[in-house]
Amino acid sequence: MTRPDRSPAGGAIRLDALTLGYDRHPAVHHLNGTIRAGDMLALVGPNGAGKSTLLKGLVGEIACLDGRIERGVAQRAIAYLPQAAEIDRSFPMSVADLASMGLWRRAGAWRSLADDHENVAGALSAVGLSGFERRPIGTLSGGQFQRALFARLILQDARVILLDEPFTGVDARTVADLIALIRAWHGDGRTIVAALHDLGQVRAHFPQTLLLAREPVAWGATDLVLSPANLARATQLSEAWDETAAICARDHAARPHDGQDAGHAGHGHGHAHHHPHPGTEGAA
Repeated sequence: MTRPDRSPAGGAIRLDALTLGYDRHPAVHHLNGTIRAGDMLALVGPNGAGKSTLLKGLVGEIACLDGRIERGVAQRAIAYLPQAAEIDRSFPMSVADLASMGLWRRAGAWRSLADDHENVAGALSAVGLSGFERRPIGTLSGGQFQRALFARLILQDARVILLDEPFTGVDARTVADLIALIRAWHGDGRTIVAALHDLGQVRAHFPQTLLLAREPVAWGATDLVLSPANLARATQLSEAWDETAAICARDHAARPHDGQDAGHAGHGHGHAHHHPHPGTEGAA
């Protein structure tokens, strides 16, 4: 059994009794574990399981309600792709302008990006959008728009890449091309965390999985986490969730320890407590 990394050093991200939510109501809670540098981790779970909330917490868009996130990487080294539905495509912007936004952290929002024309053209070429530079983003298909967003990620050149449902509403060819790009990033040693709903894609491409149902159900090797028992448990926890529940006391949060198997289930608000210890790998 592999001893899990408990340190956020070297680009890892450590989650310590983490609770995230809105208006003091938790959307994901009792989460412990370490996303290790170079991991390729899928986030899966029922609709409303807290996957998007967790990604927003990791990138710093929402604050922790309880617990903490320790990042072993600078904030500027984390790139985040939200769900396409959250992005306003009616804004009058060209494809090149959208991709160029990936350079802002290095160049500054008010500095001319004229000298980076070749970099922008190269990123668009890498995602199959050569010749689209002047096209308004509102004229793009779903797959083309997602390719443009991936060009922006290329230009961000981040060590940690967070993706929220990157393949929703995208054609099969684009999915294959974007998965190839993600695998290339992972091959470069980058950390990838992606919220996905297609379990076939998860099993085929993501070695590690965190199964959420507002709380951790299982975290570890994908083939162990995505067992029928764990998936059924996730559905059960999601259906039993109390949307009005307040935050549990900090001392109720589960603590990770070595030797916990990936099939150990969590607990939800409004029903019996059953404490998980995610973030480790082992046999179910």
